[in-house]
Amino acid sequence: MDEGIVTGEGVLLDTRPTSFVSRALAALIDLAVLGIVLLAAALALGGTSFTPSEAFSRILSIALLATILVIAPTTVDTLTRGRSLGKLIVGIRVVRDDGGPVRLRQAFVRALTGVFELWLTLGSIALICAIVQPQGKRVGDLLAGTYAVRVRGKTAARAPVMMPPHLAEWAAGADVRRLPDGLALSVRQFLARTGTLHPQSRASLGTELAVEVQRYVAPAPPPGTHPEVFLAAVLAERRRREHLSAEASRQRAAQESALMQRLPHGVPDPVD
Repeated sequence: MDEGIVTGEGVLLDTRPTSFVSRALAALIDLAVLGIVLLAAALALGGTSFTPSEAFSRILSIALLATILVIAPTTVDTLTRGRSLGKLIVGIRVVRDDGGPVRLRQAFVRALTGVFELWLTLGSIALICAIVQPQGKRVGDLLAGTYAVRVRGKTAARAPVMMPPHLAEWAAGADVRRLPDGLALSVRQFLARTGTLHPQSRASLGTELAVEVQRYVAPAPPPGTHPEVFLAAVLAERRRREHLSAEASRQRAAQESALMQRLPHGVPDPVD
């Protein structure tokens, strides 16, 4: 059974580690794309009459090497959130250890480390590390705090968080501001895994999350409300309001579309 990714809140994410073979295949696809781009650039440059000097050629070589080894992979992983073309085709993604998308810092550390473990050693260091490391991480992943996971395959749909009946009236009248995506995700994962947590950790994590969420909710829930019940009420009310907002947007769009199709100045529509 896969160990999965454990977040900072002690929640186990539903993700499966990918194999080194899948990662190697994704890397080969990325290399093929890079080779095509370089070939096209070389052909375009060869068709011109530009003849660089020796000093300019050295500078260009260094800049090109830095771009291929560090700048390009850092930029691609940052902009695609860990899904280069090769990873997209193979069906894998690089994420942080907490399950979030990779950012510039993690992408840069992985690319910089890859100069040694991938390019200078032809991937041998990465292969050995991936075999020894239980989660299949290479050295760059260990230093950057990242993890390659599969993103394909059928996953069980999670049941929506239900509104506690005795808090429905309070939640409907409360001012519930938009929760940060990371906090909302942590709360949802916590509520989905409460049965697998140690009672002491469950109580501690629930209280910490409730304190964080209370910063975005006013007024506070009724005195004596259990932290987990409060969190469930906030998520359920947040989902209800999002559905209402989406439905209102659809109705407005339909009305505007109907008005655009009508004749101006009150002229009645023609009768078929």
